[in-house]
Amino acid sequence: MAFAGRREFFFAYTVTDANPNGDPLNANHPRYDEDTEQILVSDVRVKRTVRDQWLREGKSVFVDGETNTLKDRVETLRKSFGVTKGEEAMRHCVDTRLFGVTFALGKEAFSWTGPVQFKWGRSLHRAKVETVQGTAAFATKETSGQRSFRSEYRVPFCLIGVYGIANQHPSATTGATEEDLDALVEALWKGTANLITRSKMEHRPRLLLEIRYRNGFDGAIGSLDEKVRLVRRDGSVLSEEEQRMLRTLGGVALDMAGIAERLAALQDSVAAVRLLRDADLVPTGWNAGDVLKERYREETR
Repeated sequence: MAFAGRREFFFAYTVTDANPNGDPLNANHPRYDEDTEQILVSDVRVKRTVRDQWLREGKSVFVDGETNTLKDRVETLRKSFGVTKGEEAMRHCVDTRLFGVTFALGKEAFSWTGPVQFKWGRSLHRAKVETVQGTAAFATKETSGQRSFRSEYRVPFCLIGVYGIANQHPSATTGATEEDLDALVEALWKGTANLITRSKMEHRPRLLLEIRYRNGFDGAIGSLDEKVRLVRRDGSVLSEEEQRMLRTLGGVALDMAGIAERLAALQDSVAAVRLLRDADLVPTGWNAGDVLKERYREETR
C-alpha cells in the first residue's frame, strides 16, 4: 500500500581527502560554489549512493549503473518479473517507485514524478579544494623517456548537509510504500559508509534526522539544511578561515535550534521523529526529546 504520511529528511556526512562529487565537464573538479566556497553534491550523486546500496542488498533497481540501452534493460526486467509492460516492470523497482521515471519505449510512454526529492547537498561551512599531482603508471608514447604526469582534486575536509522530502501524493501513482521509505533511510546511512573507492574513501555518515508527519498533513518545515549551523562547542561562530581549516569534527558542534524551533511549532502534526547520529558529531540547541517525548527516538551508531 502506498505511504500516506509525509516525511522530511536531513542527512549530514563528512568527506576527508576525497572528491565528493566530481564535475565530468570540468576535469572532474569537485562541484563548488565559488561565491560561498561551499562544496556541492548533486541530488543525482545522492541517489546513486542509495541505489548502489540497494543493489548490494539484492533489491530490484531500474538504474543499475551498467551500460545498457533502455530497450535491453527493460527487456531484462520484463523477463525477470514475468510481466509484459514497462510500467509493470517499473512498479517492481524500488528506485522508480521512490525517485520516479520518464519512460518512452515503442508505443509505451509515461512519466512518474518521484515521491522523494533531494536538494543539492552543500557543505555546512567554507571549504577548500586542493590539486594533487602525481606520476601516471605508464608513458603516453613509446619514445617517451619517462612516465606522464596526472592531476587530481581532493577536498581535505567538509561536512555536507542534504535535505530531502517524501511527498505522499505521487506515491498513489508509483506505489511507493512505507517499507520503501524505511529502506531509503537505511541506504542513505549504509550506502555512504560503503563508498569505498579511491576517490570516495572516508565518506562517513554523521547524522540522519527523519520527521514523520501525521496522515493528512500537507505542510513541511522545508530546507532543513538551511536551518542548521556548524559552530564551536561553546556556541560561538566560526570565522571564515577557521571554517576553511577544519579537518575533523573536534571542537565543533551542529546547532540544530532552527529545526527544533519549527518542529515545536508543528508538534501537533508530527507522528514521530528519529535521529541517527555518529558519536563524533555533537548536536546543540536540540530539544526534540523534551517536546515530543514518546514520539522521539535517538540512536547513536
